[in-house]
Amino acid sequence: MMSSQGWLVDRQARLRAFDRRRPWVMDTLVAVPIVLFSIPNIIENPLSATIATLALLPPLYWRRRYPFPAFLVTAAIDLTEGLLGVGVGAGVILLVMLFGVASRGSWRALAWASGITLALLVAQIYLINPVTENRTITLFLVIGTSAAAVASGIAVRTRRAYLIALEDRAARLEVERDQRARLAVAEERARVAREMHDIVGHHVSVIVGLADGGAALATSRAEQSAEPLRLIGDTGRQALSELRRVLGVLREEDTDPQLSPQPGIDDLDRLLPSVRAAGLPVTYSTSGELHTLGRGVQLAVYRIVQEALTNTLKHAGSGATADVTLAASGGEVRVRVRDNGRGGPAAPSHGLLGMRERAAMYSGVVTAGPTEHGWLVDVVLKEPA
Repeated sequence: MMSSQGWLVDRQARLRAFDRRRPWVMDTLVAVPIVLFSIPNIIENPLSATIATLALLPPLYWRRRYPFPAFLVTAAIDLTEGLLGVGVGAGVILLVMLFGVASRGSWRALAWASGITLALLVAQIYLINPVTENRTITLFLVIGTSAAAVASGIAVRTRRAYLIALEDRAARLEVERDQRARLAVAEERARVAREMHDIVGHHVSVIVGLADGGAALATSRAEQSAEPLRLIGDTGRQALSELRRVLGVLREEDTDPQLSPQPGIDDLDRLLPSVRAAGLPVTYSTSGELHTLGRGVQLAVYRIVQEALTNTLKHAGSGATADVTLAASGGEVRVRVRDNGRGGPAAPSHGLLGMRERAAMYSGVVTAGPTEHGWLVDVVLKEPA
């Protein structure tokens, strides 16, 4: 059973939601009493009271979007009402406008609105419609009412800012949680893939080498075992090929194991949008004949960019951006991934180790470390002759 406090909070949340969907309803509910309050004055002074009442209505509907201009219009009407001796409730509307400036306007606008309100109150009490008795008490009473309107507006502003901050923090925590989960899964898949490659790949390679060597020896001796040994070698090479394809699927996050070709430079156009969606703005530029590079080099380039951006997501912090540059010339390809975040991993990570392993396959050099404004990964690979 819901407690009375929970019931009140629930009703307040529903009222705020309704006000956001149909703000004109609440504004009209404020306008109706003003019109009813003005009826006696309209009967007594039809022209001036009607004009003043109608002039008060538009600011009620502007106050959410333009709180300070709406306040100024209402203040002018309040002053005119006092000079003409027409009472149509502008003073009450002025408090509503002062609350709106306090809850939605800038601090500078609030200071001006408070000063103008104080000046109007003093002018009303001492000059325009002088109060003959208890002036000081009356002044303190109306100043206290105005201060209460300001304090209520500031309280609403503070609560709104607090709720926005909580929602933003919750959204960021959710994104970070999802990123950590995806990175943990990716790291585990990569670890399993590396171990399978090291263990199974090594032994199958030894088997293939021994079978090829035995087949060559048997052929030179014209022995009948040459053909079975060649079949063993061909089967082993096929197994290695299938193993590499399976490991390529294992390293990918796609749960549907489609044995598609390994990614290349063109696939960066699909990788970068996913990185941007994870919260890291990335710019991308290329130069040179990148598409003429071999599939192996292209795969290495793709993985290096992928691992570098993964490290940026993990370590650069919120608000960071990254820049990816690829340049091919003279049989070499240069990969540069720079970010402006807090930095990279404190110790060599699996990503950096993977980059160096891939670069070593193509006589490459990896430079990774902090810069004056962030972190830089600079890799040079050589195209095989």
